[in-house]
Amino acid sequence: MPHDLDIIWYTRCPVPTASGIAIHNGWLEQEFESDGISVLSLCASPDQSVRESHFDHRQGDSFRHGGNAPPIWSRSEGNDVVVVGLTWLPQYQSLLTLPDSGIRSPADLKGRRLALPRRTHEKIDFWRASALQGYAQVLASVGLTLDDVTLVDLPIDQPYIGKVAASNTGALFDAHQFASSARAETFALIRGEADVLYNYGAAGPALQEFLGAHVVADINHHPDRRVSINNGTPNVLSVSGRLVREYPEFVARYLCQVLRAAQWARANRAATQAIIAREVSVAYEWVPEAFDDTVYQNLEPSLAPELVRALEVRKDFLYEHGFIRNDFSIADWIVPGPLARARELLQERSLAEAGGTQVEA
Repeated sequence: MPHDLDIIWYTRCPVPTASGIAIHNGWLEQEFESDGISVLSLCASPDQSVRESHFDHRQGDSFRHGGNAPPIWSRSEGNDVVVVGLTWLPQYQSLLTLPDSGIRSPADLKGRRLALPRRTHEKIDFWRASALQGYAQVLASVGLTLDDVTLVDLPIDQPYIGKVAASNTGALFDAHQFASSARAETFALIRGEADVLYNYGAAGPALQEFLGAHVVADINHHPDRRVSINNGTPNVLSVSGRLVREYPEFVARYLCQVLRAAQWARANRAATQAIIAREVSVAYEWVPEAFDDTVYQNLEPSLAPELVRALEVRKDFLYEHGFIRNDFSIADWIVPGPLARARELLQERSLAEAGGTQVEA
């Protein structure tokens, strides 16, 4: 089809995603090679403003797969971005304390000091928002509120996106940045300036082991799934609005490869674990502790009503606590057509392969 696209850009967070698997396997580049379109990571650009699109989604003709706070912020600021898929990521998410703190359960948090990092130069401070919501929801589960604790403000000058070498397929976050992500709150805990910290993601199990920490709340496995709603629950697959409006079939073909990757992950768990370890910058052995076995069944994007409701809860929290300035409708933000078409394409291609014929994209 005629088009004016030279590059389709993408970015993904350092979490398990089907997008990351499709990137690793080279399927996105292969999909658009015959169209003369390069498919590149934002990391391929040396321009910091292009790289910052990971958070503000200002780079045109781009896809993003990962935590929900940045795309919610971007939409609230009026940027041209739409949601085409959601996933629930079963990942490490805990409140930790030192063994001698006397805090054994969420009920013991009353009157305690909770570490709350604050990035001083970021448009959307997703880690602070995540910690605050983690605290608020655990407290609410035992009849407490944020007014019952002391939030210890921890200013941090280090940016989220540092100096990472340019790469056509690489991620914007490397092992150095990942290892330092919870430095401020960890030192506050060790120095006795705070009693509890919140942590989530692949680095969490290693931090827990390093501290010999007591888990005050295992949020990921809380019996009420609503307590787990946060930055990665649900993850958001978003795309520039222009691509959806002008090139919906290209968007569907991109998503078809993401769906293919999710199916491949279910059938190739060992290989997927190795890809995830690389994507999240941790040793292979940490992956099962950071992401439980259900991760392999949760990589396929959908627009299930439960996920949409969770995204609404997340957006409302960010608005209520001042992380976004403008409210908006989640229902109006979601565009279901490309994912539905991608499922059709995947089925058509699967049938063609089973019949030994080739279907043109």
